[in-house]
Amino acid sequence: MGSYQIVELPGDGVGPEIIKEGMKVIQAALDLVSLEVQFTELEIGAGRYRRTGTAFSPEDIEKVRKADAVYFGAVGLPEVRLPDGREVQSGYIYRQDLDLYANIRPVKLYKGIESPLKKAQERGIDYVIFRENTEGLYTFGKGGFRIGNEAAVNPLIISRKGTERIVRAAFEMARRRKGAPEDGVKRVTCTTKSNVVEAYAFFEEVFKEVAKEFPDIQNEHYYTDALTVLMVQRPWRFDVIVTENMFGDILSDLGAGTIGSLGLAPSAEVGDNHGLFQSIHGSAPDIAGKGIVNPIAAILSGGMMFEWLGNRHDDSKALEIGRRIEKAVEAVLAKGQVKTPDLGGKNNTAQVGDAIVEELKNS
Repeated sequence: MGSYQIVELPGDGVGPEIIKEGMKVIQAALDLVSLEVQFTELEIGAGRYRRTGTAFSPEDIEKVRKADAVYFGAVGLPEVRLPDGREVQSGYIYRQDLDLYANIRPVKLYKGIESPLKKAQERGIDYVIFRENTEGLYTFGKGGFRIGNEAAVNPLIISRKGTERIVRAAFEMARRRKGAPEDGVKRVTCTTKSNVVEAYAFFEEVFKEVAKEFPDIQNEHYYTDALTVLMVQRPWRFDVIVTENMFGDILSDLGAGTIGSLGLAPSAEVGDNHGLFQSIHGSAPDIAGKGIVNPIAAILSGGMMFEWLGNRHDDSKALEIGRRIEKAVEAVLAKGQVKTPDLGGKNNTAQVGDAIVEELKNS
């Protein structure tokens, strides 16, 4: 691969702050590994919608389609609403338009971070949630309607195609991983409410069919309410979890709580041809501009972006950039000297970014 075109979408709230630190770290890594990357920043989100009446433009979507990857901050402001009452969430458009069907959300407890779970430091937490990203209840305006002022309806859409591809992606990830921290077993855990919802019963049925293609990987199923208990009591048992859209959103936030903070939880939203990378937390307008937001999730998402580019294009330099970024984050966290308030520290956003840049330079 000669060069990459990456679109930056800082967005609303704390989005610009975390993307600024992410770009600082990425540039430091690029200084160490010679790789040609061109960045284009575009404005999207609720702030733009409030000012112009549109959260994005067709021209912006076209630029995103042509990009090799998208580096995303956060969108949404509670006071800025669409006519139907929903918040402006322009990032959802990209999920649908680019068919980013796999939302990959690592849940990993790093050395130097204290988990609220007593045994976590000893046992370890290291699993990945595969969230189906284009179906489920989060169909983003497709088919939802109101019945006057008396009711509102949204369809729950689960398709065979959508389920098969997210489940296969989860099993393929399990093959590449080392297994669960508890026992080293490579396993994929499916979670649904198939006992009460027909669409979820279909998701589980398709999961079991696809699991037969991977006899080397253990498979299992838990009802989602039961799984939430295990994610708190025995998170070290999990390796890869696969589920539909809404449950994946909720469970990954729970997982982030067990590793110390939403500020440590990155994500990749990928399809067969496109990839978008962002932290799983939202725009957090209540702390925007205060310089206290944790940028590590966004920085790790940047590392995931280059890892994905490296695997997609068989590019060792991109892979090296991804690995260097994660190792630098791990080293800074392990030292325990630079932490934002969400981790019990007193450092600001820029100081965390600076510490990771310095670690990169000295690695």
